[in-house]
Order: sequence, then C-alpha cells, then structure tokens
Amino acid sequence: MSNSLFQPITLGHLTLKNRIVMPPMTRSRASQPGDVANELMATYYAQRAGAGLIVSEGTQISPLGKGYAWTPGIYTPAQIAGWRQVTDAVHREGGVMFVQLWHVGRVTNPDNTGGAQPISASAVKAENVKVFVDNGTDAPGFVDVVAPREMTKADIQQVIAEYRQSALNAIEAGFDGIELHAANGYLINQFIDSESNHRTDEYGGSLENRLRFLDEVVGALVNAIGAERVGVRLAPFTTLNGTVDADPQTTYTAAAALLNRHKIVYLHIAEVDWDDAPDTPMTFKQAIRAQFDGVLIYAGRYFTQQDQAAKAELAIASGLADMIGFGRPFVANPDLPVRLAQGFPVATHDPDTLFGGGEKGLTDYPVYQAAK
Repeated sequence: MSNSLFQPITLGHLTLKNRIVMPPMTRSRASQPGDVANELMATYYAQRAGAGLIVSEGTQISPLGKGYAWTPGIYTPAQIAGWRQVTDAVHREGGVMFVQLWHVGRVTNPDNTGGAQPISASAVKAENVKVFVDNGTDAPGFVDVVAPREMTKADIQQVIAEYRQSALNAIEAGFDGIELHAANGYLINQFIDSESNHRTDEYGGSLENRLRFLDEVVGALVNAIGAERVGVRLAPFTTLNGTVDADPQTTYTAAAALLNRHKIVYLHIAEVDWDDAPDTPMTFKQAIRAQFDGVLIYAGRYFTQQDQAAKAELAIASGLADMIGFGRPFVANPDLPVRLAQGFPVATHDPDTLFGGGEKGLTDYPVYQAAK
C-alpha cells in the first residue's frame, strides 16, 4: 500500500497525524436522565484516538433537536461537563476531536422531544421513516415519525442562536472544533432539498433561498468560534430520511461554493454506502474540488476486506479528497489506523450492539494481536 493516508495534514491551526477520519456514528449510550456524555463514551473515543480526526456522534443542540433515544446533547452545563471527560480522554491519547452539532428537524417522534411537535422547513411528514425511542428496556423501540410544523421566522432565528451557543459550548467542553450536520435528511438538509422545502418566503423556492438557512447557520458558527474550527457535512446523493432534491449536482455544487465563501476548515461529503448504491459521479467530485479550497473529506464505501483502504489511497492520491472517513470499520477496530498501515485483518462489528446498551459492542473490541 502507498502511504498517502498516513501523511500529516494541516487543518486550520491543527496538524493531524494522518488523513484517517473516524466519522460521526450514533451509538446511543448517553447517561439518563439528561442525555449526558459519560465515562464509557470517553473510553470508546479515546480507544480510537489513532485517527487523524475524530468527529463525535451527532449531538443535539436543543431538546427539540433530538431524534433518537439516548443520544447526547450539548446545551446544558451537565452535558458540557460530560463531554469534557471525553475530550480530555481523547487529548490524553494524542487525538483531535470535533463535535457534530445536530438538529433532526422532522426526523423524530414526540416521545424523544418531551411531547413537543417537531419542526421543519415545511409541514411535510417524512414518509416511511422510523426513529427509536426509550420503551423501558435497554433495546431501542422503533416508531414512526410524525408530521412537523413549518418553522416560523422566529423559530429559524431561535435555532440559529441554538447552533451558535452550542458551538461556544463545544469549545468550553474542550472540542477542537465543530462539524455542522447538514446531511442525511435532518433539519438543514430539509431546507436544502427541493422536495422537502415547500416554503414560499425567502427560505424556499429558488436554490439561493433553499441555501439561505445553511448560509445563516454557518455564518453564526464562524462568527462564534472562527472558520478554522468549523466543518460541515453534506450528503448530496442520499435520500436518507425522505429528503430528495430534484437536481443534487447543481444544488450541492452551489452549497460547496457558499461554504467556501465562509472559509470553513473542511467539507465532509457523505456518499451513499449501501452495497448496490451508485457511485458519486466523478464530474461532481471534480466540481466540488474546483469550488472548495479547504480540506475535503469523503466517507462511504472506502474499505473492503479484499482491498482494505486501496480506494481511499487512490482518492487522496488523485487530489479529489484530502482525508477519508471509515465508519463501521472503526466500530470493531479501535486500532483501525494501525491495522490499515500494517495490512492486519480488520474485524467486523456486531450490528445488534450498535445502539443502546453498555460496553458490549462499544468498548470491548480488542486491538489486533499479531501471532507470536
């Protein structure tokens, strides 16, 4: 294997030891009540500090931003203190960590929001979408999402303020920066994509209008903590959680140009990663590279058992990507960078222990032991 994955890279004021990203993955282990990050999560992330960059699991910015049971927040003093345990543990192991700031919008159920009706760009229910709730056991119980109400101008301003405050809270909690979750069908994606945004005001209709909420949120984040600490995740070609855009190539090339104007430190593209999904068009990747001057991260289907990280190496060597995220491989392989560097076998995870529960399937995966 060539070693482009293992070259250091500058990310704002940071120097990362390699180009491997542990991307955000919901694990639903936060302490209750209060959705507080805890010692178990600190152990989990610290075990994986060999990544050049860790991005935390999605972390809600408010009670109404919560979509699933047992996910952590970052809007109360207890939550900030809980995350400080995590960032301290990661930093002790030489890691760098950003928190992913998350508002799910319509992708929730009142069981997760204290009974409140969800909010979205428009009063359009996501069809055939389920979320999991706490049903009194330690296993997630899946329920349908409900119809949201359309956000008022006051709602929009309030959510922008919540994003801004959460970014400040993240720095207080010891994170090196934040990633704005604008992907996978959640709130910001609901504004961007044409089929989930039916608004007739300045936040809907034209592409410029559909990108306005993204623009204003990123502006608030950059103003609060500096562009060198802000990354954004987009998912141009996924239809996760029911969001569909009529012309994703045009929409997301424009989004990249907008984010470039804010001079954010990185753009993280989540590619469709199910087995028979179409590849992201090469013309699109070339357009994104042309529009965005910062660090470009791609994640999704960059690892196979046969070729390991060969596709990731090629993406970096081609110049189209600067860093690559490996999601599920990091679940069962806390030492994934070492395994990739040495060509060691990569373990597969147990899908039954991804969400909820305790240390089983979270912190009990071993590092690789070469035969004596």
